[in-house]
Amino acid sequence: MDTALPDPAPLAARRAPLPAAGTTVYRAIHTTETGGVYALDVAGDAGILNLYAPLDRAAEHALAGACAHAAGLAGVYVKRRPPEARHLANVARAELSPPDPIWGDARPEVTALEAGVPFLIRPGADLSMGLFTDARPARAWVRAHAPARVLNTFAYTCAFGLSAALGGAGTVKNVDLSRKVLAWGQQNYALSGVGAPDTDFLYGDVFGWLTRLQRRGDAFDLVILDPPGFARGERGVWRAERDYGGLMASAAAVTARGGRVLALLNHAGVDAAAFERACRTGLAQAGRAGRLTEQLAPGEDYPRATHLKVHVWSLD
Repeated sequence: MDTALPDPAPLAARRAPLPAAGTTVYRAIHTTETGGVYALDVAGDAGILNLYAPLDRAAEHALAGACAHAAGLAGVYVKRRPPEARHLANVARAELSPPDPIWGDARPEVTALEAGVPFLIRPGADLSMGLFTDARPARAWVRAHAPARVLNTFAYTCAFGLSAALGGAGTVKNVDLSRKVLAWGQQNYALSGVGAPDTDFLYGDVFGWLTRLQRRGDAFDLVILDPPGFARGERGVWRAERDYGGLMASAAAVTARGGRVLALLNHAGVDAAAFERACRTGLAQAGRAGRLTEQLAPGEDYPRATHLKVHVWSLD
């Protein structure tokens, strides 16, 4: 391994309390601990090495091996994350996220635990492995505060929806533009023995569904917003720094009086103050009064991280 890179062994050792407490999917090493060069995610005995600076293949392999030894992993996959990765065409994804490990044994699927809850992780599947571990405290909040009716937008593999169901919510609707990830979410439900009809997994554009639900007069006690920072879709280009206010307005329109909106944004370029202003603008646009009642941070495996903003808004 390049001796200029931070040694993963002492960094990974700091996470020992997490698996001991029933969490086996987490960030073992964060970029704030490596000068922004790399991060290591762990799911069971599989590792996902996230590279934010270019390394040659020999250096990648050596770093992956060092991470495997530091965290006791059977195999390590790589995700190459240049700044322009989110703009690259899908044809580049095989280079950015190879489906096979660069070190050790393959683990196409791993069932890992978060606070005792099982999730299906696919370490070689695209740039995301199936669970965003920085949102673990937000999922714990949802499970602890789950009301009767929950709408989980940009659901991905439905981790927030499952958390609400495990917390006792009577109705949970998960909305995503990908049938593939919704099916993955249904597998996560099944791992916890949670039954849900297919009608709780809504395929399609989130904004379209928000409009449809509003027209139907549906109202939810909790609406969860976890959009990407950037996306291309039928309605054009989505940019969180420009468009989050409109999303908040649409969410407020389907939030019951006395209900709450859990608003998340993973975008290092938008600070907490700007995010709060965007949310307030959206509430005003919807004609709703609301208060910011709580702010959550990523877990202890993301030291000094500022990229993720999580706000709880209570609406009158």
